[in-house]
Amino acid sequence: MKFFIDTANLDQIREAHDLGILDGVTTNPSLMAKEGISGEDNINRHYLEICRIVDGDVSAEVISTDYEGMIREGEKLAGLHPNIVVKIPMIRDGVKAIRHLNSKGIKTNCTLVFSAGQAILAAKAGATYVSPFIGRLDDVSTDGVELIAQIAEIYSTYNFQTQVLAASIRHTMHIVQCAEVGADVVTCPLEPILGLLKHPLTDIGLARFLADHNKLSDNK
Repeated sequence: MKFFIDTANLDQIREAHDLGILDGVTTNPSLMAKEGISGEDNINRHYLEICRIVDGDVSAEVISTDYEGMIREGEKLAGLHPNIVVKIPMIRDGVKAIRHLNSKGIKTNCTLVFSAGQAILAAKAGATYVSPFIGRLDDVSTDGVELIAQIAEIYSTYNFQTQVLAASIRHTMHIVQCAEVGADVVTCPLEPILGLLKHPLTDIGLARFLADHNKLSDNK
């Protein structure tokens, strides 16, 4: 399973990269705004800076909602760097745009997916990734992880090449649960990834090993 970090913060991207487990990055306009980045030129430069850090796919989202606008933005974003994946919303014109970009050899990430039916359309259109938002489903009393399992089973049955990218990850157990049900990728903030490192028995065991080592050193 691939690990993507969902942020536009360069320090966090570097930290995840230095950990040695980072496969890619996902961003969106909200994450860019959170870092105080605005204006097309500044945003594009920021995408390039991310691509210099990470040797993997970097999702860059269009802001248009019409077919022509998404094509225009998508082709421009894809031209920035070979690792750019164009993030397209799951709407009617978005599906059409995914099909067009796919025909041009441009990688796409179909975002804001909340049902298996939407995921089927994204795969049929040739999306590289489909991004079900599991945390937001949990927020409305729907099992987001179950949707990941459902999509993974459908894709396996019909041999769709689209990768299931679990998004809106809220906590460490979401990552583990998505791994259990067959997600190809998870994308989340840095904190849940670092949470995988933690276990109280690891801390206790390490403290005991060090204490025993110190006792042996004191007896020499």
